[in-house]
Amino acid sequence: MTQAATELEQAIQQAASQYFRLVILAGAPASGKTAVLQAVAQKLGCQLVNVNLELSKRMLELTRTQRSRQVERLLKEVIAAAPGDVVLLDNREILFDTGLEVEPLRLLQVSSRNRTIVASWNGGFQAGTLTYAEPGHPEFLQLKQTEAVVIAVGTSDNN
Repeated sequence: MTQAATELEQAIQQAASQYFRLVILAGAPASGKTAVLQAVAQKLGCQLVNVNLELSKRMLELTRTQRSRQVERLLKEVIAAAPGDVVLLDNREILFDTGLEVEPLRLLQVSSRNRTIVASWNGGFQAGTLTYAEPGHPEFLQLKQTEAVVIAVGTSDNN
């Protein structure tokens, strides 16, 4: 198992005792986040959920307005459908769609109150700041208060 997978396992144990049982696996696209999640899913017997696919299926028949109103409930349904105490979420870019008008980190935090959630995050984590997308991009986010255990993949700055 890789160093990142080992760190992720330790982060899952650490998060289990926190208010928000949330672990963020941050890294640039193609940095190996999915491979790390797959390795941990196999070792711990957890389900790896493709959020884009599962949410898209549930939102197919909804209007744009209904989607933004129901995305939190639908995400909770997706998470509830996965067995076990730890749920691994990958491919969650849909949550950053500006048309949904949601705060992706807050959605993940709310969803992690009763189960440990591990979510991949296309972005960076440096000096305690979590970013998503590039400055100037419509989906750009910069968050200093994450209230989550963050593991950075593909960089030397892990916290």
